[in-house]
Amino acid sequence: MMSFIKPWKSLSVLALTVMCGYTGADHSKDEKVINIGNHREIFVDSYLLDTLKGVQLTAHVPRDEGSVLQFDKNWESSTPAYITILHDGAGDIYRLYYRGGHERDNGKRQENTCYAESKDGIHWERPSLGIVDVKGSKDNNVILEEVPFTHNFSPFIDKKPGVPAEQRFKAFAGTDRTGLFPYVSADGIHWKKITDKPVITDGLLDSQNVAFWSESEQMYVCYFRSWTGGGEGGYRSISRATSKDFINWSKGVEMTYGNAPFEHLYTQQTSPYFRAPHLYIAIGSRFVPHRQILSTAQLERLKVDPSQHKGLSEPFLMTSRGGNTYDRTFMEAFIPPAMGQNHWSARTNYPSLNVVPTEEGRMSLYVNQDYAQPTGHLRRYSLRVDGFSSLKGAYQGGYVVTKPIIFKGKELEINFSTSAVGEIRIGLEDEHGKVIPGYSMADCQQIIGNELSRIVNWGDNSDLSKLAGKPIRLRVYLADAHLYSIRFK
Repeated sequence: MMSFIKPWKSLSVLALTVMCGYTGADHSKDEKVINIGNHREIFVDSYLLDTLKGVQLTAHVPRDEGSVLQFDKNWESSTPAYITILHDGAGDIYRLYYRGGHERDNGKRQENTCYAESKDGIHWERPSLGIVDVKGSKDNNVILEEVPFTHNFSPFIDKKPGVPAEQRFKAFAGTDRTGLFPYVSADGIHWKKITDKPVITDGLLDSQNVAFWSESEQMYVCYFRSWTGGGEGGYRSISRATSKDFINWSKGVEMTYGNAPFEHLYTQQTSPYFRAPHLYIAIGSRFVPHRQILSTAQLERLKVDPSQHKGLSEPFLMTSRGGNTYDRTFMEAFIPPAMGQNHWSARTNYPSLNVVPTEEGRMSLYVNQDYAQPTGHLRRYSLRVDGFSSLKGAYQGGYVVTKPIIFKGKELEINFSTSAVGEIRIGLEDEHGKVIPGYSMADCQQIIGNELSRIVNWGDNSDLSKLAGKPIRLRVYLADAHLYSIRFK
């Protein structure tokens, strides 16, 4: 059994060698080298990881920051599902799209799409837009009222280079009955269809149909709900279609989930992570259709819509690096239902689409709480930037060795935290595991603290220019510490 050195002790070359398992033996010479360029890599999967001893991938629970918007206007709805948050990265405006609705004179329910704005992603306002007449007044924030397209209107900011200004915002709307129709907008408020027929028609399109321009894949992608298996024995699943022009789409192909068991995945909320757009983060809703823990009397006291009595929901986390594969490293709930009966009815706890930067050093996601209840609201949760998960080193110390990588740049930047007695050290090796002179863990300056950005130094040297473009491995020692992301820059 390997013996570890207490993290606050001075580490000799011999101690580091023994502690971190280096024996001089070659790693597999046939292992594929991964070209990461200067992309930021966050540790949400095992993509870069070869060996872990005393270190584990650990998911982090988002911090509840409270309610940010009550759905209590007479043109809004207690079932405001399929919410989208947009932020273009410029820091000027956050946009919120959600489903509202009101009862018409004939007694039928009319769904609509509502819009709110924020300057910080925390405090939200409903602008009076004067677009749609609701009960004789345009003094509201409704931007669209077209059945059934307002059932699940799902917009995005088109980041394809050269996209015309009048099409900077795009959206999909429609159901399996109509197919998906493409919409465009110059300002994110005034929208129009750009075809007179649907462009995607396969799949169960009644929930959030998520589309975006993929920088890494150089195409538009759309994720939508499908069904795996037949009848009652089947599962709600996810399929994906692709397009070069947003008009002509491939046939949907069902996503795979590695060795993860089948579950009902009602929404998937897949989007490029804003600090690493080659990596797609999916914070979707796992649905448990036949589980009910509250009695009918309890549900009636909460005034839950009778159609939402049976079933439970909770956000889960998965990722994708493109193609038709999701990685489900973390099977546990990402945000378990909170204490209180109001969190334990069907389809409450539905996460919104997109994670956005908010206050310094943190990012936010939003969850639709108290669904189908009079107390329905949008709730904000926050995480450390890059902090969906981390490589976590035990108190006794441990290490991780990466697969062979090729990078572009001259410095290594890390996002990390340690305890007062913890530390991180990073050594560089060639692809066969041989230490690169001058870049061993013993040469590495001891890394202690809590920072989003720290440049790693070996002695007084941080320059990695001579290693750029050559296969290397990182050997990282962590003692009572977290490593959230790395980037060569």
